[in-house]
Order: sequence, then structure tokens, then C-alpha cells
Amino acid sequence: MNLTEAHERIAILSNEETASSNVSLASLIIRGPINKTVNILTVVILFITMISLGCTMEISKIKAYLFKPKGVTIALLSQFCIMPITAFSLAKIMEMDPIKAVTVLICGCCPGGSLSNIFSLVVKGDMNLSIVMTACSNIAGLGLMPLLLYVFSQGFTGLENAVPYVDIIATLAFTLVPCAFGIAINHFKPNAALIVKKVGLSLLVMSSIIVSILSFYIVKDLIWMILVPDALIAASLMPLIGFMLGYVMSALCRLSPQCSRTISMETGCQNIQLCVAILKVAFPLEVIGPMFLFPLLYITFQCAEVFLFTLCFRCYQRVRTPAEDTEKEEDKSADPKHDEVKQP
Repeated sequence: MNLTEAHERIAILSNEETASSNVSLASLIIRGPINKTVNILTVVILFITMISLGCTMEISKIKAYLFKPKGVTIALLSQFCIMPITAFSLAKIMEMDPIKAVTVLICGCCPGGSLSNIFSLVVKGDMNLSIVMTACSNIAGLGLMPLLLYVFSQGFTGLENAVPYVDIIATLAFTLVPCAFGIAINHFKPNAALIVKKVGLSLLVMSSIIVSILSFYIVKDLIWMILVPDALIAASLMPLIGFMLGYVMSALCRLSPQCSRTISMETGCQNIQLCVAILKVAFPLEVIGPMFLFPLLYITFQCAEVFLFTLCFRCYQRVRTPAEDTEKEEDKSADPKHDEVKQP
């Protein structure tokens, strides 16, 4: 089955749901030039993101973790087991139609994103592990993501041969080029890497704003189709389950709390830029419809949940620290040597 037939297959399977919005879907096709602009900007954003990610990686640190791979191995198992199973389970439980199911599966099977590095920082995680895990998950994703999509798509009628694996693999392979370029810059020109990261962040913010505005304009007549209970539930529960089970799995493997917090953030945070690029490049707009906005829903809930986790973590630290100080003072007062020091 070729790519065109795959798209037609998904469209036919979802015909009942989209029948009432044929006029709106036709208007999406009419907005072709704007859609092409969004596609180009989406690829540019992904390119900038991966270069910036590469500029944060140090070959020496990657080697160090590869020689002691326990943390990275647990992190990769957590990333590529918990999230795909969660996505598959939610899509099955809520009986999603093929378009929604394939969107949720693609999001769940994506490797970790660079945003997880920021989240790991705010929860005082192991930054070296976070960066190495992000790098390893994106490299491993080249083989694991298509494999996982193939395995889990077997559970949905009609999706067995309807997922465009070739386009997905091509997009994944494309991400490794700028990432390797960023690593090379950081290795040979560390000072230039700092400039690249700053410029990349500015361009990323501006491009993301433009894409968000254009995307909203394209699907403004169909925005109600993404703000439905099953999509909202999936977008809110996926990162939450990833954060919680990632921490639990790490704790059961007896990793330090710092490493457990890092793996928790890495597990729940998906590479949203990659997910958007795959949905936009691999699927025509008339087929995917407004579901290409699902990653934006995901990242919204993801950031909100991290904010709440960070708030709880900081409050816990404030409560715990005074308690530890009080215990230390009590230990000192109970120590005879301490009393002897006090006596003249």
C-alpha cells in the first residue's frame, strides 16, 4: 500500500466523523499557500530545535554515561515503554477514530524533547543525564518509533497498513543531521555554540508564534473538533502518567531522587516539534484536519502539570529544610561534647 492509498484508507475509516464538516475541510484545502507556509516553518523550527539541542551536548559526557549506562538504559525503557503503552491504552479506552488514534500514537511514540532539559533544571534534576537521555532517545527513536507505531497500530482496524512509515523515518533521519551539526559546533567551537543557542532560541520563539497564529487561522472553522473530551483527556493524562510512572520506575530501580526526577521529566516530555513536523509533512491537511494541533494541547497540559509539580517540590523543600535544621539542633543539644564546648 503506497502513501496515497494509506491516506485514503484513513480518510475512509473516519468518513462518518468528518462527513458533517465537508465544507470546512474544503476551506482547509483552499488555504493551500498558508498551509505550505506552515509546513515550511514547521521544518525550520524542528531544524533550529535540533541544532540547539546538539549545541548542549558534550561528547565527553555522552561517553561517560555510555560507560555507565544504568541511568540512560532505565530512562530509555521508561521513555519507549510507558508513553507508547499509555497512548495506545487511552486511544483504546476512549474508542478513538483512526485519525485521532494515529495522532495520539505518534505523539506517544515520539522521543524526548529539549523542553525536558528546562523542566529537569527547575526540579533540580541531573542535567547531564537529562541532556544525554534526550540525545539518546532521539537517536534511538529512528528505529524504535516506526517499530512501536507498527506494533501498536495493529490494535486498530485499518491502521495496520495506513501509517506512512517511510515519511516518518525520513523526518526522524532529517533531525539527526542538525543535531550532529550542533554537536560538532559545541565540540570544535564552544564559544560559537553559545551564540547559536541564543540566536536559535530567539528564532524558535518567533517562528513558533507565527506558526501558532497561522495554524489557528487555517483551522479556525474546525477548532471545535480538537476541543473534544477524548482529545482533552488524552492530552492531559499522557504527560501526567509519564511523569508519575517515570519517577516510580526509577525509584524501583534504586536510582537517586535527583536521577528519578530527571527521568520523570524526560518520560512525560515528548518532542512536540518532531510530532508536529510528522503530522504536517506525512499527512495531507485534508486527511489529518485539526488533529495536527493535538501536540499543542499536549504541550499546554504538559507545561501546566510541570508547573504544579515544581510548585509542590519547592514547597516540600521549604518544609523539609527547616525540619532538618531543627533535628540537627536537637542532636547537638543532646550531644555531651557539644555541652562541654559551651561551658567556659
